[in-house]
Amino acid sequence: QLQLVESGGGLVQPGGSLRLSCAASGATLDAYAIGWFRQAPGKEREGVSCISVSGGSTTYADSVKGRFTISRDNNKNTVYLQMNSLKPEDTAVYYCGRGRGTLYCTPPAYWGQGTQVTVSS
Repeated sequence: QLQLVESGGGLVQPGGSLRLSCAASGATLDAYAIGWFRQAPGKEREGVSCISVSGGSTTYADSVKGRFTISRDNNKNTVYLQMNSLKPEDTAVYYCGRGRGTLYCTPPAYWGQGTQVTVSS
């Protein structure tokens, strides 16, 4: 059974950076697209970014374009989200999700448990 574990969240000041990791166990990720999602208090979960199997195709929500970068290391069975120039509105629980195919991330077939990101001075 696939398990996804996110890490790297924390408290950071506006303008700061964090790198989130999504590590898989129980199965490999190298045949599926992987996405990052987030849910802020009182809001619905939203897609942040998605990366294809090869890493050659990436997509981003408009709100994070130019600030966030998704990448993957299939040898390590891990997907990353580099978050720069963080804003208070980026505060949320961040989840990774395994897509159902090679290109698209939604709806995910599996979810991680989430990692909290708080951007505050």
